Amino acid sequence: MNAADRTPTHAPATLAQGRHALRQGSAVVLPNPAPLTHVVAATTATAVNQAKRRPTDQPVALWAHHPDTLETLTGLWDLSPQACEMTRRLLAEELLTALLPVRAHATLPSWLGPAVKDGWMLLFGARWQPLHPLLDDHPVLYVSSANLTGHPPAADTGEALAMFPPTVPVLHLTDPEHRRPQNGRQARRATTTVRVTPDGKLQLHRHGAQDQGYGRADDYLRRLHTRAACRPPR
Repeated sequence: MNAADRTPTHAPATLAQGRHALRQGSAVVLPNPAPLTHVVAATTATAVNQAKRRPTDQPVALWAHHPDTLETLTGLWDLSPQACEMTRRLLAEELLTALLPVRAHATLPSWLGPAVKDGWMLLFGARWQPLHPLLDDHPVLYVSSANLTGHPPAADTGEALAMFPPTVPVLHLTDPEHRRPQNGRQARRATTTVRVTPDGKLQLHRHGAQDQGYGRADDYLRRLHTRAACRPPR
């Protein structure tokens, strides 16, 4: 039986309960706006990996949601100023996961280590308004798709509750933006992962929610680059 097909045996958590769990060092499953699936987040990479039942030293993404954290990270990217600005827009507005080149010989903060491998850092950029009270408590959070190894990410609260044990709280929000789409281009999936090369070019690293409906990766990347480049600087 698929883990998501099991009947939940526990209730979802409130925002206050989710905030408390994170403060205690526990992993918490959090919702995202359509077309994204849930994610599992924690203040340590070890807690994220334990919740997913995989090796505790496996790399995870850093949640680049806090302005101070993002400012520190921007100074570590091996990118031009224009590419840095584009990348910040992609993270904040497109809700992507991004692979970014680390500047050679840069001194990296210890908290960035779990998100860096072979000279690339992995960042998740969504900052959904209903989660602000929880996110603002933690400038440094680690994040991964809300699934046990070998299973698809949880698309709604019921799937997450069936997949994760009571020791991993599942936050439920009633915001209408979180209603699960049924089919078509908006079917829920994990985030698209885009690699930004040192010269500012975009490469599709992993298919996901945002590039659904595009016949070719180049079509999606071209449109993505145009959207980011056309917006005025923030």
